[in-house]
Amino acid sequence: MNDPRFVPAPAIERRSDDELLERAREFYVAMQRRRTVRDFSSRTVPREIIDYCIRAAGTAPNGANLQPWHFVAVSDSAVKREIRVAAEEEEKDFYEERAPAAWLEALAPLGTDSRKPFLEIAPWLIAIFAQPFRILPDGTRSKTYYAIESVGIATGILITAVHSCGLAALTHTPSPMGFLNRILGRPSHEKPFLLLVVGHPAEGALVPDISRKPLAEISSFVP
Repeated sequence: MNDPRFVPAPAIERRSDDELLERAREFYVAMQRRRTVRDFSSRTVPREIIDYCIRAAGTAPNGANLQPWHFVAVSDSAVKREIRVAAEEEEKDFYEERAPAAWLEALAPLGTDSRKPFLEIAPWLIAIFAQPFRILPDGTRSKTYYAIESVGIATGILITAVHSCGLAALTHTPSPMGFLNRILGRPSHEKPFLLLVVGHPAEGALVPDISRKPLAEISSFVP
């Protein structure tokens, strides 16, 4: 085994505590405005913007630097239609047959149902796949490490990147999502993690009247 090779860490501008606090506050204010949108405009979004958002996601920390993810960005209307049909079929079964009453009750304030028109209306769908193992050049399988955790972090960065450039996003998780492998031609060892809907919000788009838990409820500090 070769000795690991190290290079200098990227320079980080040194700032005072007051400057750090202001940047933290500004970022919080910006992210506080992020809301999941279900009403999308059909206004196009240039591919280069999506390219950079995915590049940002690919910078995420991950287990052993194996980067166990793959992103499929879809703008083709026929493929989006196929995804919608398959997703709505799973969602209909979920809402009518599989979802326990408590789950449906929790979803009620969000006003969701099995209809997913945004899958066709929004200009981009980004299917995110996790790779629990990789296929080596000799055809053998090699396990990746903390694949789900790594892909979750990358997805968070992707959502943040989408919001930061002025777009809206929706995390969509029909279950099961195996149809994404078939429609998008991904190998069976990749596991669909999430379908991210990306675009501009529709004029007059509405979001549920909900609130976020306060800091004291979501965190603890140990002096």
